[in-house]
Amino acid sequence: MRRNILICTVALVALLFTVSIASAKSLQQELVQESTIEQIFQRGTLKVGFSTFVPWAMKDKNGKFIGFEIDVATRLAKDMGVKIEFVPTKWSGIIPALLTGKFDVIIGGMGIRPDRNAKVNFTIPYNWTGMSIVANRAKAGAKNTIEAFNNPDVVISARLGTSAAKAAKKYMPKATLRLFEEETQAIQELLNGRADAMVASAPLPEKMAVLHAKKLYLPLKGTFTKEPNAFAIRKGDVDTLNYFDNWIRVVDSEGWLQERYHYWFETLDWEDQLK
Repeated sequence: MRRNILICTVALVALLFTVSIASAKSLQQELVQESTIEQIFQRGTLKVGFSTFVPWAMKDKNGKFIGFEIDVATRLAKDMGVKIEFVPTKWSGIIPALLTGKFDVIIGGMGIRPDRNAKVNFTIPYNWTGMSIVANRAKAGAKNTIEAFNNPDVVISARLGTSAAKAAKKYMPKATLRLFEEETQAIQELLNGRADAMVASAPLPEKMAVLHAKKLYLPLKGTFTKEPNAFAIRKGDVDTLNYFDNWIRVVDSEGWLQERYHYWFETLDWEDQLK
């Protein structure tokens, strides 16, 4: 009797073990099928969310998107063997748009920050950027330090929801900060003399100082912050994160990322493509 009970118990344990393994395999297959990377391959199209920032992403004279991020996303799609679909999105709503499935990934110069990381998963960095400041000569005078701009009488313009806005709040908390949906609006505020200075990702402030040398100047040499940029994807997708991480490692080891960075950020060879 005891022997029969023992045999039944062993058989039951074996059956439960088998069922457990089968369930685990089924769950694993389901997770693979539901991963963003698998959906991209099945669909045959990579959908990329981004917003326009010079020289990250902008329209050329023919209305086509060009820029550093456009090159990165295009190369990624090519290496995956799929088509590319660009989904321009307002920066202030780009993370909610990702979470609701409007596109597969954000490739738009997004800095890794804890508040963003609470909502999305970031890949390893594929680029590093910093914030710089450009000032209005008539309004700012001879100010040449961050401390000089940290004053209640100073107005700083920046783009809403960006690391530039966060940096301005952190380093110049006493100044009045005016935020705009588009970078062009923040620039216009500065050029019209309604703002003393503008904070943005380099090299935009440097370029503005060259283009409008009579009105604008650079108070500081170089950037006053440094932050890593990464792709952003929805949480809980290990396969997609693994694929993108390894893609970044491969193209970085080739020197391709540095090559494209040099072209877009350290030269103006592309400027004749714009309107």
